[in-house]
Amino acid sequence: MKRIWITGYRSYELNVFKDDDPKVKVILAVLERHLRALLEQSEEELWVITGPQMGVERWAVEVAAQLKSDFPQLKVAMMLPFAEFGKQWNEENQVKLTSATQKVDFFANVSAKPYQSPQQLRNYQQFMLTHTDEALLLYDPEHEGKTKYDYVAIQKFLENSNYQLRIIDFDELQEEANEWEERQRENYE
Repeated sequence: MKRIWITGYRSYELNVFKDDDPKVKVILAVLERHLRALLEQSEEELWVITGPQMGVERWAVEVAAQLKSDFPQLKVAMMLPFAEFGKQWNEENQVKLTSATQKVDFFANVSAKPYQSPQQLRNYQQFMLTHTDEALLLYDPEHEGKTKYDYVAIQKFLENSNYQLRIIDFDELQEEANEWEERQRENYE
């Protein structure tokens, strides 16, 4: 069994405010390519473990849920850092969170208590690191966002473990965007 933590930018950090934004299609394509490559390398069970954030984590759930029909060895888990996560979100985003939890094979809270302190977020990171074999981050160190905290924690964890880190940076996203744009042009010709 292999377990991969997928995380990255929140949607607002990428200036994505609608689900039909072309940037989402590009990100979905990149995530699918990475997951498909992992799944085609081995028939062993692969768990995608992600969080509940709007953005890369939610898009990872969407991609993995779609790939499950082609790859029965794929399982998806969503770990929430604390109880009542998303309670402060607007109704539309709460509905999206509920929808995402219905697409996964497993979901649970790392902390049984509602948010009380930043220590719960550090505990969440530690949980994700110790319950996965590698991480896939959509993150570019030159463009920091909240994912910087996960990136720093992973870098520190790498010092004393066999953990692996894969990064999707803005250059890779731009390459995918160029290919996506080319496919769109071909479809209209």
